[in-house]
Parts: sequence; structure tokens; C-alpha cells
Amino acid sequence: MSSGASGGGRSRRRLATEIKDSLRELSNQLAMLNRQVGSHLALKDVDLDCLELIGRHGPMSPSEVARRAGLHPATMTGVLDRLQRGGWVVRERDPDGPDRRAVTVRAVRDRSGEVFHLYAGMNSSMDDLLADYSVAELEVLVDFLRRTATAGHTATADLAN
Repeated sequence: MSSGASGGGRSRRRLATEIKDSLRELSNQLAMLNRQVGSHLALKDVDLDCLELIGRHGPMSPSEVARRAGLHPATMTGVLDRLQRGGWVVRERDPDGPDRRAVTVRAVRDRSGEVFHLYAGMNSSMDDLLADYSVAELEVLVDFLRRTATAGHTATADLAN
């Protein structure tokens, strides 16, 4: 941490509290947005979360999706069944898998436009908001958000153990 990072006492604590409060509000707002998107697509929150993971990280085994989502494998089976019935994912035999029963799950690319369309308003708002920041400020935001995500991952893992 830089020497300036430790100064400011009361002001620093106030700003730190404001950041934490804003992150909680952001979390709530994004959860509400995701619920609305899921509702438009007839997907449960957990289904949308798993679809996002599969779409972002590419084809993976059901156990890998469960691990990334923090779900029990039995729960994952139900999620994947619903996503497959809805035409959102396909399960395919993994020719490189450890045995012939190995399966990978991949998102159906033809359906991704439906999801992107529902997030278009938020993405447009984010583009407008980010246009007001310099490259140096954006680098600080990227660093902060990555470190915040890592802290969240660590906290989640700690609670799971």
C-alpha cells in the first residue's frame, strides 16, 4: 500500500464505508436486473447464473459448472436439465474425457442474442458512464473490481469450508 493510502483517518473510514455501502447497493441492483432478465427468459436465478458461467468460460463438465456456481452436483443436474429443455445448453460426450461417460455442457450460441438484448440497456449505460473516466482511472477501477472479486471468492470459499 502506498504511504498516501494510510492517511486521512476519519475521512478514509467514511469513504471506505461509502464504497462498501455502494457495493451492497450495486449487488442488490444487479440481482434485481438479473431477476428481471431471468423472468423475461423464463429462467430461475440459479439457471441464469449457471448459463452465464457456461457462456463465459466455455464448455465444461457439469461438475465444473457446479464447482464454479457453488452448487451441489444433484442441484446442478436439475439446473442443467431445465437449461437443456429450454434450449439454452447442450450436453455432449467429451471425446477427451477420462471415460466414455464424460460429458461437457456448452451454451447454445444462437440463443445468446436473447440474453444480450435484455442487458443492452445496462451495457449502454455502462458505456456512457465509463466514457467519463480517463484510461488511468479505468485502470484503477479494473484493479479495484478484480481485487474485490478475488476477496469475494476468498470469503465464499472460507464460508464453504
